[in-house]
Amino acid sequence: MATSICRALMPLHRVSSCALKVGAVLLETRCSLPTVVQIRTKKRYFVPPSAQSKSMTQEEQEAKARAAGIVPRQQYIERPINISCTAGVVDPYIPPEGDARHSTLSKEGIKQRTEQLKQSAASQLAIRKIKDYDADFTTKGFAVRSQEIFIEAHDALTNFNKVKLHSLVTERCYPEMVRGNRYKTLRWRFIESLEPPKVVHARCPDMVSKGNLYAQVTVRMHTKQTLAVYDRFGRLMMGDEEEPRDVLEYLVIERHLVNPYGRWRLHGKIVPAWAPPKDPVIKTVMIPGPKLKPEQDFEDLNYEVPKPKAVQWHK
Repeated sequence: MATSICRALMPLHRVSSCALKVGAVLLETRCSLPTVVQIRTKKRYFVPPSAQSKSMTQEEQEAKARAAGIVPRQQYIERPINISCTAGVVDPYIPPEGDARHSTLSKEGIKQRTEQLKQSAASQLAIRKIKDYDADFTTKGFAVRSQEIFIEAHDALTNFNKVKLHSLVTERCYPEMVRGNRYKTLRWRFIESLEPPKVVHARCPDMVSKGNLYAQVTVRMHTKQTLAVYDRFGRLMMGDEEEPRDVLEYLVIERHLVNPYGRWRLHGKIVPAWAPPKDPVIKTVMIPGPKLKPEQDFEDLNYEVPKPKAVQWHK
């Protein structure tokens, strides 16, 4: 019975397949032109502003928006904040006058020593807090490490290595070190330490919320360095590469203690009020010369630079 049904349906299947092929051929011949099918696109929510709105004032734009039934968006005055470092030095260390000049056996040296012992009580409490987050912290080892950070940071500054400099100094210290050095050439060299570096001050304040601790440690460094600054024309502005000088510095090293990935970075420098003034900066000034014609040379004119005129100063 099954074989008889299959034999009966086979001719019908052949006829239907032939009819479909003929219909497809007819459709291809009749619909040779391309057909365009309309599809609804997405609704347009953003309308670009017209050219006239650029010349309109803020009040006119708000009035136009209210007339159209649109509520103007409120503008918030926001300032970016940075939680990886503080904005300054908390309770800065006051260096004693005449430091590195008076010996500990003299009268002035004994006074300095007694004042440091009085101020060391708050520093000891801060060091205990630091050790809760950093078990390997020691004042002697930290002083040596801070001197290494200082040397690496200044080497990165002279070589214009911004990536390394960002990892060695805080976001507050970076613009202070880089400011004004765009068209200058720096030559800095660390020679030796005249006295071993030591920790003289430590603070561990809270910021923003209680428990958000930042550690600031002040390190005293008495070293010998050389510094020379050249302008964009290659002329010496300040210092000397061959003349080493004794430098007494008080560096502030900071770390965000709550951050497990935080590191000690250079945060600032304390300049005492009794420090001697810096050397004046020699600037290059252009003296206007004569106007030359295309066929003239400056050497043929034998031009002499005029001397500056005397200026009468009045009080």
